Amino acid sequence: MPFLGIDIGKNTHVASLINADGKTLFKAFSFSNTMDGGDALLAKLSDYTPSSIQIGMEATGHYWLSLYSFLLDAGYSVHVVNPIQTDGWRKGTEIRKRKTDIIDSLLIADLIRYGDFLETSLANEDTLALRNLSRFRGYLVSSIGDLKRKTIALLDQVFPEYQSVFSDVFGQTSKELLLHFQTADDFVAISADQLEGVLDKMTKKSFARRKVQEISQLAGHSFGLSFCKDSFSLQIRMLLEQIQFIEEQVHDVEQEISRIMDKMDSPILTIPGIGLVNGAVILGEIGDISRFSSPVKLVAYAGIDASVSQSGQYQSTNNKMSKRGSPYLRKAFFQAALVAAFNDPTFSAFYQKKRAEGKHHLTAIGAVARKLCYVTHAILKNNTPYVVQTPKE
Repeated sequence: MPFLGIDIGKNTHVASLINADGKTLFKAFSFSNTMDGGDALLAKLSDYTPSSIQIGMEATGHYWLSLYSFLLDAGYSVHVVNPIQTDGWRKGTEIRKRKTDIIDSLLIADLIRYGDFLETSLANEDTLALRNLSRFRGYLVSSIGDLKRKTIALLDQVFPEYQSVFSDVFGQTSKELLLHFQTADDFVAISADQLEGVLDKMTKKSFARRKVQEISQLAGHSFGLSFCKDSFSLQIRMLLEQIQFIEEQVHDVEQEISRIMDKMDSPILTIPGIGLVNGAVILGEIGDISRFSSPVKLVAYAGIDASVSQSGQYQSTNNKMSKRGSPYLRKAFFQAALVAAFNDPTFSAFYQKKRAEGKHHLTAIGAVARKLCYVTHAILKNNTPYVVQTPKE
C-alpha cells in the first residue's frame, strides 16, 4: 500500500509518495491550495484507487482543513497528525538538523507507514463544530478582557474615584451610567431631566439613584485630568459599546454550543466541575475517545502529565508538568478541577490528601485535573453518567 505525506502551507502544499518498503515513488510534488491544485493532486494519484492509498498531513494552523475536506469528498482515507509528533519523528530519524517541505512530506509519509501516531481530534461534524465554537468563544472572552483593561486605564485618568463606588465597574448599572457620563465633570453637571432619562432605562432605579449620588459627591473633588476630556469620554463610550456587542456575540455562541450539546447528549456534563462551556471544550478537543487506548494517553494529550528528566543514574525528583498537547483541553480540565476539588466528596478528599502531603495548592489541583482525565476517559468510553461516591466507596 502506498503512503502519501503532504506538507501543508498557506498557499502551496508539497506531497511525496512512498511504498510499503519506504521506497520513494515520487517526491516534491507541489500544488496550490485551490480547486485546480486539488485536481492536480488527484491526477498525480490517478494510478491508485482511493481505497488503496493512505494519506497523512499535519494539522498546521487552519490551512489543512480545505484540502482535508477535498480529499475526503474524493473518497480518500486521510490521517491528520499533530506537528509535535512529526517533530519527534524527525528527531528520531534525522541525524542532521534539516527541515524542508520535501523532507517534511517524506517524514509524514514514513510516519503514516509505521502507524505510530495519534490522529488529531476529528470525529464528526458536531465535534468539529464544538471545537471551532469553543475556541471562538475563548477568543471573544479574551477580547472582552482586553477592552475592559483599556476602559479601566482611561477611567483611571479622568475619574479615578469612580471604581470605589462599584464592586464591579462593568456591572449592568455601572455600564449604563458610563455610557452616558464618563468624566467627573459629567457627573457634577447631571441635570434632573438627564438623570431621569437614564434611570428610565434601568431595572434597579433606586440602586442606581443612590450610586449616582455617591459618584456626584466624589466627582466634586476628583483628582482626574482636566484636559482632553472629550477625547477620553469618546474612547470610554466606544469601548463600552464594543464590550456590549461582543457580550451579545458570546451569548449567541453559547446558545449554539448548547444546541449541539443537547443534540450529542453526552454524559460528560454529569462529571463534577464540568459545565456546558467546559464540556464543549473537552468534547471538541478530544474528538473520538477511542483514539485514546488508555487514560494515560488522554492525560498526555492534555499536557497534564509530568515531564521526565533522567540520564544514567540521575533521576529528577522535581518533574514539572509537560504542558504539551492541547492548551485548550488543559485549561478546561484545570477549570473543572478548581470546582470539583471543593464540591465533590471524592475529588475533595483527593485534593485534601495531596495538601496533607505538603503539595502546593496548584500542584494539588493539577493532581485533581489528572484524576478528572481518568474519570472523563471512563465516562466517555462507556457512555455512562458519573455517579457521586463517598471517598470510602
